[in-house]
Amino acid sequence: MSDIILKGKVRKYGSNINTDEIIPARYLNTTEVAILAQYCMKDIDKNFVKNVKKGDIIVAENNFGCGSSREHAPMAIKATGISAVIANSFARIFFRNSINIGLSILESTEAVKAISNSDIVEINLSHGIVKNITKNEIYKSQPFPEFMQRIIKSGGLLGYINKKMNFLNKLKK
Repeated sequence: MSDIILKGKVRKYGSNINTDEIIPARYLNTTEVAILAQYCMKDIDKNFVKNVKKGDIIVAENNFGCGSSREHAPMAIKATGISAVIANSFARIFFRNSINIGLSILESTEAVKAISNSDIVEINLSHGIVKNITKNEIYKSQPFPEFMQRIIKSGGLLGYINKKMNFLNKLKK
């Protein structure tokens, strides 16, 4: 399997960023990701949507995605073009929801401590390596297991299952 490489500009946040800060409850009357993206991080960073670019990376401290179990939060993040979230730790349900929808996430205390807002970083999910291009530094993380890499490459769990089912259906013919 080929390596999954992501590269982007960092948007850095603190600890305990909850799902209501990621996507405020007043905008949850839709699951249309393009609409959710318009309001992502609105209450903690009014300029987030205006400034975020495809491929950018969120770096946060502890317990990112805490709060409710709403899937809207990782969906909104991914829909803005964010390619990955690096944090010291994630709320467990946010972690599972992120993988299920194909949002790359990594835990790396070393990276979070050293990376600054606006740094350019490159992530190799397959090997758990984060390169800070701006500071010419390398940090380590736990690499994604191969099955999770397949889920991410498939755009999430549903995409992965569809690919598997298509493959199995072709074998039956």
